[in-house]
Amino acid sequence: MTRLFFTLAIVFMTALPVAADEPKSADARVFELRTYYAQPGKMKALHARFRDHTCKLFEKHGMTLIGFWSPIDKDKSEEVLVYILAYPSKEAADKAWKAFRDDPDWLKAKAESEKDGPLVKKVESVYLNPTDYSKLK
Repeated sequence: MTRLFFTLAIVFMTALPVAADEPKSADARVFELRTYYAQPGKMKALHARFRDHTCKLFEKHGMTLIGFWSPIDKDKSEEVLVYILAYPSKEAADKAWKAFRDDPDWLKAKAESEKDGPLVKKVESVYLNPTDYSKLK
């Protein structure tokens, strides 16, 4: 239950103002909430990989970066990284992820960052549709 509230808080905290006269779209973007659980002692390297490589590659493949968060709790911040991406549709998300995973620059960055072992032990992914009253669409 606390995970649900944490997820909702993140989505609401990232809401951008929408002009009152902006038309509501029936085909609003699709959002993906991703939670990474780092291997012990690997969070600093995981942040570096996102900062130096992954974010640029996400943008290259049409993924819109909404934001990245770390838990306030110091111990949890060494284990958990949460971020949200947006796409025009679920199909666009699937296409973007395939292109990203096949990208030689990603394969090289991943291999180099994991020369001393994997950075991530678990990834959770949830695709979300905005509600009709969401400010962020």
